Amino acid sequence: MQEKSKTISEFRTHERDTGSPDVQIALLTQRINSLTEHLQINKKDHSSRRGLLLMVSQRRRLLDYLNHKDTKRYQEVTKRLKLRK
Repeated sequence: MQEKSKTISEFRTHERDTGSPDVQIALLTQRINSLTEHLQINKKDHSSRRGLLLMVSQRRRLLDYLNHKDTKRYQEVTKRLKLRK
């Protein structure tokens, strides 16, 4: 819970922001990274793998939306989260 609060405070656009695309992308990335570690250990956990694929596709849609609406914010978020090289 503390990691989630820290991520929200790091990526929010204003004081009470908890649902902007920036925050949602950061939270999804955090969950994707932890689930990826879990799946490296538990290779036969197919239900979690499906959940991971759904999260990755949701993050992709949010990134596409952000790129369409505000390219500068998109580039900033991807740079901060190290999603693109």
